[in-house]
Amino acid sequence: MIVCVCRRISDRDIARHARAGMSFDEIQFELGVATQCGCCESCARDVVAQCSATRPVAALHNEVTAQPVQLANSIRESKAWNSSLHSQAA
Repeated sequence: MIVCVCRRISDRDIARHARAGMSFDEIQFELGVATQCGCCESCARDVVAQCSATRPVAALHNEVTAQPVQLANSIRESKAWNSSLHSQAA
């Protein structure tokens, strides 16, 4: 799912960097997330918080199919999610 519309940055892009051990500030510098309009900042921070590098990167390759569902649920519950757009898409 695209988190930052201004820079076309997905939750997977953010999660990949977070799992590599990068902080939100480092990810923001690297990808440019939340540097234009800023509407995506809370959602991007939620993704980083969920994917903090507490586990080795090699172990995460086995969880590729399970992780996006967890991220999508978190994003859907965040303040940045527009529920009217979600209900129209469903």
